[in-house]
Amino acid sequence: MENKSYKDLSLAETVDRLCEKKDTLLLCHARPDCDTVGSALALGKLLMAMGMKAHIICESELPHRLEFLPLDQKSLLEENIPEDFKAERVISVDTASPMQLGDLEGKYLERVELMIDHHGKGQRYADGYIIPDLSATGEIIFAISREMLRRGAIDEIPEGVDFSIYAAISSDTGCFKYSSVTPQTHMVAASLLRSGIDAAYINHKLFDSKPFIQLKTEMLGFDKLELHNDGKIGIICFTYEMKKENGILDQYMETLVDVARSVEGVEVSAVIRQPKDEGVFRCSMRSSCDVDVSAICASLGGGGHVKAAGCTLYADSMESARKTVLDAITKAFC
Repeated sequence: MENKSYKDLSLAETVDRLCEKKDTLLLCHARPDCDTVGSALALGKLLMAMGMKAHIICESELPHRLEFLPLDQKSLLEENIPEDFKAERVISVDTASPMQLGDLEGKYLERVELMIDHHGKGQRYADGYIIPDLSATGEIIFAISREMLRRGAIDEIPEGVDFSIYAAISSDTGCFKYSSVTPQTHMVAASLLRSGIDAAYINHKLFDSKPFIQLKTEMLGFDKLELHNDGKIGIICFTYEMKKENGILDQYMETLVDVARSVEGVEVSAVIRQPKDEGVFRCSMRSSCDVDVSAICASLGGGGHVKAAGCTLYADSMESARKTVLDAITKAFC
């Protein structure tokens, strides 16, 4: 990608741009989580409240676990964009680098006018409102919504916006238990609760309700858990053969990194998944110590946060991908 100079926008400048009357295509990152979808959903509703059309797309379909979100469209897939929708601008949400767009990168990357994100490391590809100190992109959308309300750009917060923002924040903070949570995070959550959302319902859907196949996937992952560096590193390798043999969809592997992280003594956890029968592997990392997994993943072509990050690996075998990841994490402990 050609090196370009992109502008860091303020909140005011970001809202100025968003208030421009343009029908907007919102891009979520591949393997969508609740922060990218919930934030895009809330932003789309804000734009529609100002008289614009907005549509959300992603490389992947909405995961089963996120079907409780108040999405106003039947699908996230590009081929299901309504025929009468013509995007006058493209905005990415919660997407730190081009590769996170997946299959959408080739078609839409050069059209992205604005990236809204909270990741500390990645690859800039557009002017952006990027606040790494915030726990979730949902916090950014909250600030945008209140600035729009203060200006009179909208008369009230549209139905479903606060619900979606709370879900985004709660999801990305592990129900407010990660180190990324700040006093400001709790103040935002309190404001959202005062709006009347059902936080108990949201958190039940996010954390306390899993399909049987997801629990089976976690069990299979636990059986493959390896501990290294005196138990400080936990790695799970989930091959395409395991996925195919057990009829597991990619969306049910998203919580495997939490399985590895939950083992006492593990300070850095990693999950390496093989989505297809080819040499492409997805790696997710988490840290509960001073090891910066975003730096590790950045060295492997990815990015993310100090405590949570990911990357895509290209290797001729799972063992090769495993060695690359383990060597990189082990080096970080030195």
